[in-house]
Amino acid sequence: MNSLIGYATVTLAVTLLLLTGSVMSFKMKRTHEKGSPFECGFDPTGVSRVPFCMKFFLISIIFLVFDVEISLVFPMIYTLYQVLSFLMVLLGGLLYEWSYGGLQWMV
Repeated sequence: MNSLIGYATVTLAVTLLLLTGSVMSFKMKRTHEKGSPFECGFDPTGVSRVPFCMKFFLISIIFLVFDVEISLVFPMIYTLYQVLSFLMVLLGGLLYEWSYGGLQWMV
């Protein structure tokens, strides 16, 4: 137990020492070139961010949830009750998304 406390103390001390050294030696001058966007040598003509539709994000999250669900259901194929309870929770989430209107593309 004492060796574990010793290792934790040494690790904490080295971490704090390196962090303090990094903060003390931080020398960055803010210039106009560092703050401006770089587009292959061309001057930026518009906004650097592209507008993002939240429907795409919602569909990707739903896809991710059901993709993880498939990878979790396959190993549990022999235990029917666990799989059914897991699928019921996911079905409830799907019905909630459907009633909320998250699955409709055009609103």
